[in-house]
Amino acid sequence: MTQHRRADLLIVCATLLASAGWIFSKQTIQGLPPFGFIGLRFVLASLLILPFCYRLFKQVSLKDIAQSSLVGMLLGAALLTWIYAISVSDTLGEGAFIMSLSMLLVPLVAWPLFKQKPSRPFWISLPFAIIGLVLLSLSGGGWHQSVSQVWFLLAAALLALQFNFNSRYAQRIPTLLLTCVQLFVTGLMGLIASLMFEQWPQTVDIAIWGWFASSVLIATSIRYVLQTAGQKHTSVANAAIIMVLEPVWTVFLSIMWYGEKMPVEKVIGCSLILFALLLYRGWYTITGKLFK
Repeated sequence: MTQHRRADLLIVCATLLASAGWIFSKQTIQGLPPFGFIGLRFVLASLLILPFCYRLFKQVSLKDIAQSSLVGMLLGAALLTWIYAISVSDTLGEGAFIMSLSMLLVPLVAWPLFKQKPSRPFWISLPFAIIGLVLLSLSGGGWHQSVSQVWFLLAAALLALQFNFNSRYAQRIPTLLLTCVQLFVTGLMGLIASLMFEQWPQTVDIAIWGWFASSVLIATSIRYVLQTAGQKHTSVANAAIIMVLEPVWTVFLSIMWYGEKMPVEKVIGCSLILFALLLYRGWYTITGKLFK
């Protein structure tokens, strides 16, 4: 197996672990409060990274740390919204496809913020994504928009906002340090929100802690290690296309684990969103000269 193919396989594995993270999260919040779960998960994840980047703190200024923390607050807001959406949703596959729209929303958010006009492939892809979202809201021939859909869409918008600022700061702040600070701030926000709005159970079943450990170690730490290792030896275009697999895996896992029903209109809706993402992230990256 060539190094290039091995890298692609690592990213495929990362998408599978990321999709499994949806199941781990849903199972964990059956016994832990959602915000508290996010708090513990990301504080622990940041502490796992800290030994590999603590020396980098001497190489950056307090301003850099402050800016990293602000980006972390955006990530925290996005993930707290996401976990709340999961807590009120029984359709994880649908939520995964809505969340995947964050990459399509990135250029739309960058337009007013940084005066970067979206490319033509974005405008070509957007109608397919919108039609897909509409179809996800149709059930039994009528319009049935769920509360979780709104929260997932809000989380996707916040993630797009975070992605824009993160891309800017990542150019001058060491990646590992930026990641560590953001994960810690996200975890801290989760713990504060939990103390303010949630009540912790007196006892937590051992099985819940098993799901929690899987979420921290498998869906967070190992997933990002595999993804980073794979991205070192493959092209951006390849990685972008492969990452689109995450919502697809999530649908399959949700159907197998929870028996999630996918009526025809929702299958078509998810397919249109997937097509829009492939069109924007894949086709433009590979054949961008056609649109210049």
